[in-house]
Amino acid sequence: MQWLELLKKKCEELGRRKVEAELGISKTTLSQVLNEKYPGNLDNIASKVTEAYSSDKVLCPVLGSITVQRCATEQSKPFAATNPQRVKLWKACKTCPLNKANKP
Repeated sequence: MQWLELLKKKCEELGRRKVEAELGISKTTLSQVLNEKYPGNLDNIASKVTEAYSSDKVLCPVLGSITVQRCATEQSKPFAATNPQRVKLWKACKTCPLNKANKP
């Protein structure tokens, strides 16, 4: 669980309150995750941690090598027919396995 180590590191660096705010999770959830006692599915938490703090790169067919954060940002942007790059990204993101909307 590489994301859990990253989460612990960020809590030490930034403090728990800031991490809670940045990830949009409660202090109870953060505490349970850090103590490895969270009863729910950790996929959502892992995704939030990775998107917020990871320096990992992914290969985008439109933008090339980009960070996970940039990928998540581009996924969340709305379609814009007036911007050729947004059109290409919208088409590419629709079928990308990294797109959160494509996950069950």
